[in-house]
Amino acid sequence: MDFNFILLFIDSIPLQFEFLSGERMALGSDDPIVKGLILSMFAVTGFGVLLNIFNSAVRKKMVDQVKLKRIMKETKAWQKERMAAMRSKDQAKTAELSKKSSYMNKMSMEMMQMNMRPMMITFVPLILIFYLVLPWLFTYTVAISPISLNVIPGDMFQLTCTAEQAIEEGHVCFGKENALYLWAWYFLSSIAFSGIIMRLTKTSMDLG
Repeated sequence: MDFNFILLFIDSIPLQFEFLSGERMALGSDDPIVKGLILSMFAVTGFGVLLNIFNSAVRKKMVDQVKLKRIMKETKAWQKERMAAMRSKDQAKTAELSKKSSYMNKMSMEMMQMNMRPMMITFVPLILIFYLVLPWLFTYTVAISPISLNVIPGDMFQLTCTAEQAIEEGHVCFGKENALYLWAWYFLSSIAFSGIIMRLTKTSMDLG
C-alpha cells in the first residue's frame, strides 16, 4: 500500500485556512508578481516539485527505510493471511493469527509514527512558503479544469470554483467556473510528481 496520497492530503488541509484564525480564505493576490495562466501553472508546479524533493530529503534522513518496509511487508502479509483464514472459516488459523493482533497493532503504530515524524519538520517550511511567499507571487486561481473536481461532499475540500461562486460579483472565482485554487493546483501537482520523486530518492512507501 502506498501512503503518499494520504500524507499529502493531511499536509494540504491547513493550506485552505488562515494560519492563525482558522477561518476559510483564498490564498492569492489581486496583483500578483507572476502573471498569466500558463506561467502560473508551471511556476506553482515547480514549487510543488521543489517541496517534494525537500520532503523526500528529510524523509530519507529521518526514516529507516529498510525497517519501515520490513514492518509494512510483515503487516500486509499478516492482514492478508488473516483475511484468507476468515474467508475460509478456518477457526483455528484465525485464532492463531489473532494472538498476534497486539504485536501487529504495535507495529502499525510504529509505522505511522515513522511516517508522520518527517511532517513535523516539513510542515513549518510549507506553511511559511504558502502564507508568506506564494500569495504575493500568484493570483487566487492558477489553472482551469474542464470539469468540477469538488468530489468530496460539503465545502471543506473544494479544489475548483463552483457555478455559484462564478456568478458572485466580487468573489475571487467570479467568471471562472471550475478554475483551480492556488493551493489546489499545488496539491494536484504534488500528487503527480511525488511518486516519481520518492522512487528516485528511494523513499517510496510502495511495496510493489
